Amino acid sequence: MRDLLPYIACFFAFFSTGFLIVATWTDCWMVNADDSLEVSTKCRGLWWECVTNAFDGIRTCDEYDSILAEHPLKLVVTRALMITADILAGFGFLTLLLGLDCVKFLPDEPYIKVRICFVAGTTLLIAGTPGIIGSVWYAVDVYVERSTLILHNLFLGIQYKFGWSCWLGMAGSLGCFLAGAILTCCLYLFKGVGPGRNYSYSLRKAYSVAGVSMTKSYSAARTETAKMYAVDTRV
Repeated sequence: MRDLLPYIACFFAFFSTGFLIVATWTDCWMVNADDSLEVSTKCRGLWWECVTNAFDGIRTCDEYDSILAEHPLKLVVTRALMITADILAGFGFLTLLLGLDCVKFLPDEPYIKVRICFVAGTTLLIAGTPGIIGSVWYAVDVYVERSTLILHNLFLGIQYKFGWSCWLGMAGSLGCFLAGAILTCCLYLFKGVGPGRNYSYSLRKAYSVAGVSMTKSYSAARTETAKMYAVDTRV
């Protein structure tokens, strides 16, 4: 079971990293609600806004102003959090690949590979934190904004709800948490089970046998020397 855990974590880490990257660079963080008086579908992302005509399917996108321009706090913070999550998740996934037994990297150092997996798991846990904060905060802000308009009976012709890009960000973050938990907690729980334990036991046994053999050889040599000294003394 212990040998399968890194591969299971690698599966989750691969898709989680992909989800986070796709969520960051797609345009459907906000989408117009079904009760909006619009004949087109409007999606807003972190970098641009796209409009798809409901009749002919023509899609047009407009990029936001420069990064240095003034943007809403929600947009700026979510950008920073998601980019940080992307970098950390990518680094954690690549590190995990080096810790897999099927990768010929330090094949004679099983303990170093276990430590590499632990570092990868810690990195993935850290990566999930900014990802879940950014995506959940964005979704809550969109929900609060829409609820406020409804509460005050304000209807601006279009209302937004959080879209599939936001859901991808949440899913990717949860996947990072799951992969990190497998690599840290589960590997620790199963550390005494599997070939790693047998390897350690065999290694200790070999050193023990070698030590006993050396002790016996040393004792035998010492006995022979004592006998020769006794004979010389008698003479």
